[in-house]
Amino acid sequence: MKVIAENEFAGAIEKGVILVDFYATWCGPCRIMAGILEDVEDALDGKANIVKIDVDECPNVARQFGIMSIPTLIIFKDGQVQEKHIGIWQYEDCVTTIKSYI
Repeated sequence: MKVIAENEFAGAIEKGVILVDFYATWCGPCRIMAGILEDVEDALDGKANIVKIDVDECPNVARQFGIMSIPTLIIFKDGQVQEKHIGIWQYEDCVTTIKSYI
């Protein structure tokens, strides 16, 4: 999982299936989600990517997507929003949902 900056965001989501984790370092549920996403990334076998956006460091991207609560996870396919999930997303549901877009 790569933490990306605002200037990297558009390029990071433009091709393929990408899960973007909007988080903050001070957020307890975000830390829990980070652990789950490590396992999710392993299960995807490189068929989809996961990137992280720190909402404190990238407020413009967070505002662009209406992020009001964290963690918020958005699935993009070829640059287009497919699905948005707010809060901790259980491993099985997360993997199943991402794989449905591959």
